[in-house]
Amino acid sequence: MKRLRVLMIAPTSFFADYGCHVRIYEEASILRKMGHEVVICTYNTGQNVKGLRIERAMGIPWRKRVEVGSSLHKVAFDLLLSLKASLVALRWKPDIVHGHLHEGALIGFPLSLMRRVPLLFDFQGGLTSEMIDHHFLRPDGLLYRPMRRLEEMINRLPQAIVTNSQHARNLLTGEFGCDEKRIHIVPDCVNADFFQPPRDEAERLALKSGLGIPRERKVVVYLGLLAGYQGTAHLLEAIAHGGGRFADTHFLIMGYPAAPFYQSRAEEMDIGERVTFTGRIPYFEAPRYLAVGDVAVAPKLSATEGNGKILNYMSMALPTVAFDTPVNREYLDKWGIYVERGNHVAFAEALISLLEDEERALELGRQLRKRAIECYSWERAGKEIVRIYEEYVGS
Repeated sequence: MKRLRVLMIAPTSFFADYGCHVRIYEEASILRKMGHEVVICTYNTGQNVKGLRIERAMGIPWRKRVEVGSSLHKVAFDLLLSLKASLVALRWKPDIVHGHLHEGALIGFPLSLMRRVPLLFDFQGGLTSEMIDHHFLRPDGLLYRPMRRLEEMINRLPQAIVTNSQHARNLLTGEFGCDEKRIHIVPDCVNADFFQPPRDEAERLALKSGLGIPRERKVVVYLGLLAGYQGTAHLLEAIAHGGGRFADTHFLIMGYPAAPFYQSRAEEMDIGERVTFTGRIPYFEAPRYLAVGDVAVAPKLSATEGNGKILNYMSMALPTVAFDTPVNREYLDKWGIYVERGNHVAFAEALISLLEDEERALELGRQLRKRAIECYSWERAGKEIVRIYEEYVGS
């Protein structure tokens, strides 16, 4: 196997503790473990990760925070990232350009032409649909059609596209007319040795006590971004709808950036006593906090984005209640508890039913961990990515 030089372009504040960053981190890590060289070009903001070579673009003085979601400021960040990636490509001479997200593919295209190497696009969701989810774009707005045409153009630039689900592949072929021969499915995966059910009950109870959660309460966990399209408000509405039937249940909601807003909202809804907001939890601390949970929830509303948090839940043997989306069904299969998307009443009822049936919850958790190990290992994903690289390198 030839040792490959992979230039990854990550148009985001890598590393931060949420979905697409975890995929970038795990892909780069497994490729390095397999003996390949990886350089990640990314924004000026974000945390460094031991063991990964990260090249950061220049920053802009008026914007120093971590970028999450769509923003006009990202235009400036992407221009600076394009300059940085060009300099790295000239100096380092990669064998392949691996662009994450649509902006990464767009930045990577001229670099692939300049170096005469293939461009692989790591597709993690629709560009315009995500902008709508983030309330950055309106379907009836003036910018929608130009952005849609830009999305169509980007989807046709790379030699190969990697998607994280069959649903994403269907989106590319059905809505954008992409050649299915160029599309390869490499699902989001999970490190099952890192994310595993708790072994130390004393440590679990100590953390539970440290978080102010009464020992006798069952715990429902959520870990991810807090935002409208993530269904955070729907989760709070479900808790409020459950009322007294959640008297013996506590909700541990972990994530950022809007934790203070949603905490205030919980207080206004008179459910604050049953909900703990931790704020941001570092990715490498996530298993310890998820171990506190008895059940997990995935209320994400987006129908096109991935939902990698579910794989962490699965690997931790956490039975999971989720809104019914194609991606969630692809991950959880017949072992998930599905609710009509956006229906907080049905979400509450499904959650209550699962909490009351401990035997069923334990069996679902066991089956989900088994599925995570068998179907979603990063070792398998790494071999598939390298196979795709080698199919196009030198062709």
